[in-house]
Amino acid sequence: MKKILFAALLAAVCLSACKEGEKKESSEAAETTTVIEGGDIAYVNTDKVFTESEMYKSEGVALKDKTEKAQKSWDKKAQDLQYQAAQLQEKYQKGLITTRDAQAQQEALEKKAASHQTAVQKEAQTLDEENFVFSNRMNDLLLRSVQAVNADKKYKMVINASALLDAEQALDITDQVLAKFNELYAAEKKSK
Repeated sequence: MKKILFAALLAAVCLSACKEGEKKESSEAAETTTVIEGGDIAYVNTDKVFTESEMYKSEGVALKDKTEKAQKSWDKKAQDLQYQAAQLQEKYQKGLITTRDAQAQQEALEKKAASHQTAVQKEAQTLDEENFVFSNRMNDLLLRSVQAVNADKKYKMVINASALLDAEQALDITDQVLAKFNELYAAEKKSK
């Protein structure tokens, strides 16, 4: 109930403030309002910069392929271990091996599985670290690219296009940022 009363009171205050605002002269309103011109704001489609950059095409795709290859390898090894366990169970149930042999083979499979799990964790950690470093490098190059494009302070604000709902195409500086990104990447690559 208090929330409803509070909301009604807030609405009443807003309405009265609006009425008072209408009574003021338009010259006073113009003095307190800052008009932002179209050139003051720009936006960048960061997804486009990242996916179309030379850095992504050379390093990002290779890292993605490496990650996918590792995942497939892990999955294949896990399936092989499951198959071996199923075969062992089948042999035991058919009476083709002794209980003692089945237990020994089961222990060996458990050791293989534990070893596989440890190897997967180490490799996954290494890949996660590589992906983290790659993402940080991409973000650093993006920031430096935007700063270089806006070195003359032409824009008071540059925003990520993923947050936009609607904007004029003239405010899009993605292609300029992408060009600068590739230029900075080439220079970075050359210096190594």
